[in-house]
Amino acid sequence: MFEEKLTEKVEICNEILKDCRNELYLNMRFLDVALHSLTPEPTMEIPRTAVNGAVFRYNPEFLTEQYRVGNVPVNRCYFHSILHCLFGHVWKRREEEEISLWNLACDIAAEYIIDTLPCRCLRNPPKPYRRAVYDGLLKNISVIHGEGVFHLLQKAELDIRVLARMIQEFTVDDHSLWQREDFGPKSPLEQQNRWEDIRDKMETEIQMFSKEASENSKSLKEQLHVENRQRYDYKEFLRKFCVLKEEMQVDLDSFDYIFYNYGMELYGNMPLIEHMETKEMQKIEDFVIVIDTSMSCKASLVRKFLEETYSILSQSESFYRRFCIHLIQCDERVQSDIVIENHRQLASYMKEFQVKGMGGTDFRPAFAYVNELLAKKTFHKLRGLIYFTDGYGIYPLKKPVYDTAFVFFQEDYQDVDVPPWAMKLILGEQDL
Repeated sequence: MFEEKLTEKVEICNEILKDCRNELYLNMRFLDVALHSLTPEPTMEIPRTAVNGAVFRYNPEFLTEQYRVGNVPVNRCYFHSILHCLFGHVWKRREEEEISLWNLACDIAAEYIIDTLPCRCLRNPPKPYRRAVYDGLLKNISVIHGEGVFHLLQKAELDIRVLARMIQEFTVDDHSLWQREDFGPKSPLEQQNRWEDIRDKMETEIQMFSKEASENSKSLKEQLHVENRQRYDYKEFLRKFCVLKEEMQVDLDSFDYIFYNYGMELYGNMPLIEHMETKEMQKIEDFVIVIDTSMSCKASLVRKFLEETYSILSQSESFYRRFCIHLIQCDERVQSDIVIENHRQLASYMKEFQVKGMGGTDFRPAFAYVNELLAKKTFHKLRGLIYFTDGYGIYPLKKPVYDTAFVFFQEDYQDVDVPPWAMKLILGEQDL
């Protein structure tokens, strides 16, 4: 008897979810693929709902109770789980002590989108407490997204009672499946790549094909842009400026032990092949780092950038014994140029660093200055220039003879146009 009732309830739940997907699709057509990418799966093992990127697991009792209230709670619950998949919350691993904060941050990010979308099928006016939380977050970050909220919660070190109140307010589904590996027939990486592809196509459709959707779903579009922003390892990025050169060093990678051992066995003490005495190495030789010291660039961000760069360059394998790094400060004119030729000088510069300038932003004077140094043959072999800035400026019209990269600090994650001859890296505060 119980099994018959459960089967009947599951059939009802499947119809409820079908209606839910149809209603969400009619209001937001760009969600088509995402809405049909989860397989409904009933279970009595969880009190609410849960998602892992492949299935949408639900407790039939919970779902039917929600539907008795109306279709809006069901729509919000299902869309909440879709957003967790879209933004990759499911696959981002955290330390054990960080999981509860990460879960809360993801729930806040998802609920913020749902609360700001002007769709009748999702409409449930946020309570004053929710609005207060959102306002408090927006004073510190321009886009409410999982990573940003998580780092703010970590810094705030909130009282346990405050956290409990926030968890009670924003919790919608169960996140226990996020830490498990039972992702169905596809691996977690395959599921993650599939949702990244869905997210990328969705952002393109909102921007290019759906003007109305773009205007009505600003918060969703902003979070999509944050998640689709290409992530870089700054250390790997610096390697683009390395020079291939031979060094006096035993190259173990080129050594063949078979011929060595054969020679020792055949002749007693004469190997047929020995280690190569030189090895090709990718290292930094001559290099220029320009720091934007205009009024808009915070001294704390400049210091963070220099500290990260210093930690990479101070590793012995990153540069040659003889190197020359020019650290130039420039706003609308060159303010200083410090030449670094060894570890000691680099460490000393970091301790005594002070920002000079605070004028307007113009990129041209720094390039003109470096070109003068080239004409004077100051450099042995200039490989590249990195320009750290937080905003827009005037670019040189002519491509320089060396590789150039602009490293932008963008709290709002907005894209920046650079000349076609320059590389571009956009970093957030967490990336530094």
